[in-house]
Amino acid sequence: MNQVLCSPKIKPEHLARKALVYLRQSSDKQVRQNKESQRLQYDVAERMRNLGWTEVEVISSDLGCSAGIAAARREGFERVLSSVALGEVGIVGSWEVSRLSRTDKDWCRLLEVCQIFGTLIADEQHIYDLNSLDDQLVLGIKGTLSVVELKVLRQRMQAGQESKARRGELFKRLPVGYVLDEMGKVVFHPDRRVYEALQLVFIKFRELWSVRQTFQWFRDHDVELPANPIHGTRLVWKIPSHSLIRDVLCNPFYAGAYVWGRRPVATVLIDGRLEKRQTAMRRAEACRVFIRDHHIGYIDWATYEENQRMIRRNSVNWQGDEAVTAIRAGQGLLVGLLRCGHCGRKLHVRYWGGRGTNARYLCKGNYDDGGQYCIAFGGGGVYRRLGKEVLNVISPLGVQASLRALEELSAGDLVERAALSAKLQQLEYESRKAFEQYDAVDARNRLVAGELERRWNAKLEEAQTVRRRLATLDENRYSLTSEEEARVRFMGENFAGIWESDACPPTLKKMIFRTTIEEIIVCADAEKRTLQFTIHWKGGAHTRLEMQRPHSATETATSMEALDVIRKMAVRSGDDQIASVLNRLGYSTGKGKRWNQNRVATVRRNYSIAGQRRALPDPERVSLSEAARICDVSHRTIERLVEAGLLTREQPAPRAPWEVRRSDLDTDPVRSIIEHLHKTGKLVLQGTVRTTNLLCLLKTKELIMTGIMSEGSASAVGSRYAARQGTRCWLPAASGPPPSPLMFPMRL
Repeated sequence: MNQVLCSPKIKPEHLARKALVYLRQSSDKQVRQNKESQRLQYDVAERMRNLGWTEVEVISSDLGCSAGIAAARREGFERVLSSVALGEVGIVGSWEVSRLSRTDKDWCRLLEVCQIFGTLIADEQHIYDLNSLDDQLVLGIKGTLSVVELKVLRQRMQAGQESKARRGELFKRLPVGYVLDEMGKVVFHPDRRVYEALQLVFIKFRELWSVRQTFQWFRDHDVELPANPIHGTRLVWKIPSHSLIRDVLCNPFYAGAYVWGRRPVATVLIDGRLEKRQTAMRRAEACRVFIRDHHIGYIDWATYEENQRMIRRNSVNWQGDEAVTAIRAGQGLLVGLLRCGHCGRKLHVRYWGGRGTNARYLCKGNYDDGGQYCIAFGGGGVYRRLGKEVLNVISPLGVQASLRALEELSAGDLVERAALSAKLQQLEYESRKAFEQYDAVDARNRLVAGELERRWNAKLEEAQTVRRRLATLDENRYSLTSEEEARVRFMGENFAGIWESDACPPTLKKMIFRTTIEEIIVCADAEKRTLQFTIHWKGGAHTRLEMQRPHSATETATSMEALDVIRKMAVRSGDDQIASVLNRLGYSTGKGKRWNQNRVATVRRNYSIAGQRRALPDPERVSLSEAARICDVSHRTIERLVEAGLLTREQPAPRAPWEVRRSDLDTDPVRSIIEHLHKTGKLVLQGTVRTTNLLCLLKTKELIMTGIMSEGSASAVGSRYAARQGTRCWLPAASGPPPSPLMFPMRL
């Protein structure tokens, strides 16, 4: 028995409890390959039994878990701590103390708990009692060395990787389409189908201008792309996913650049625990190692940068750009091209009109902070003005464009046919290879021969399917007639007429705008009411132009009569009531349309007229219907009371709803007449003629003085009223003094 087995530190109270053996390896690779290290750690259990422990528990759940800073949670180590804290453990054994922990925090926790509950710690050489000062010092030094050792090893490995990466020689796995030759140089994949398939991704993106549209084209045409499998080195062909298309387009390696450290790992504190997280993808130039022209690329670096700008503009989640510029079917032709010359922000588009297709551009300025918009204008006139500038630039190239269109139309689906032809060649090779394997095997060995025969038949079926698709493409191939060719040439020679035609789709105009124009700076002159545009062309030239600022029709063409009605009624009436009155009076908007609630609200906003969407409730005034309901009579009864002068009605504008004061409904004459009407069913207005005549005269004189009614019309109205009431009625001139009540005799 050696010195460890005869250690005086082991006492009966330790042996009365169980022994824990803790096993750990830092990675799955070590678990799979370092079998000898596992065997040495498992041997510690036998050593615990030789020391006298009968109950030995092996904890191996942390195999493949790192114990470094910000590593994943170790369930096995937490189990050791909890068992020691329950007083169930007499000794914790491990092959070496670095297996227990690589951080000062976990190491101190273990030592503290073992000291409190009198638990021993053992490694391959010694047994340590935490109640002994010397053992505490030794374990403290070993724990510190364990932490330092991990950091030294990690720094050494990272320095070696970075040194190799700075030479451009560090390759964990090459992207699809590249291989290393015998000299260790990066070259294209020798398979021509792989090269042409990846080249097709960049070609289609330049045609469609969108990652999603490129992905959709591959899905719609069933064109496969090569991909690296997770396990193994052989390429697999499959219909691409959206992420695969985006990875190919965003990887700078395909532009001939070597990049290392594009997504560095950072240690962050989350819920009180350190965790390692990959940071956001960095730009290629901002990485720790960036070597341009490191190898041959599928595209050049200028094309790659332009593709990245296009992808960023198309993304709705990109925070660096304030406007979305993916080409969609909307009528906003200048979306993403306009920039405010006052604050530097991109202009956004809003759609207005009855069908929601009229584009209006605006810069929000400091609106989010309670301020105002910088610029806002309609797009119709701006499109025509800027369209002329674009036509002046590209019209001379119309003939060349028509010739290019003829070539593409004649080629038809040449790209898809080429991809299918390459696939057919590969399938024919694989089917021949499968046949050779089947032919070489002994036919009596049916277990092998049957499987090889199945593989051969599968390849033959795939090849036959591709042949049918190629035959279908040949049958559906369309050739242009001479008339169609002449029509295409005519379109190139008369490009201006095609541009202004209603048949020209907005998406095509958008692509032309974005192909020729880099950006448009717009400024507004409030005094001159003009817009100044500075066009930045793709080639670096600039063009400045000025035009009158477009205005809203309701802002410039609303009649003064309609505005007067709106001002009078907006005090208490709602926009819906105002629109109804304007329509009854025969007024229309600046565009000759009927008024509605939204159009009235727009005019109020343009002319700063205070108002409300709905009528404000007034407890002192009621409408004609409300008055009839309160008195429990008909509308005609209220009208006759008004005509008799017993009630005073208010009308802010002609044809507007009547308003009657609620207090007038409670007067003695009105209440007595209503009560008599309820009892007898007859409306009797006798005994009120003198008051009625006086009020009628005063109201008529007011109408004459305001110019609403002429004296002749007033006399005619007075005569008809006198004949109906059986009285004599005199109507003096508008300029005369108010009459005396004695001038109006009682009823004859």
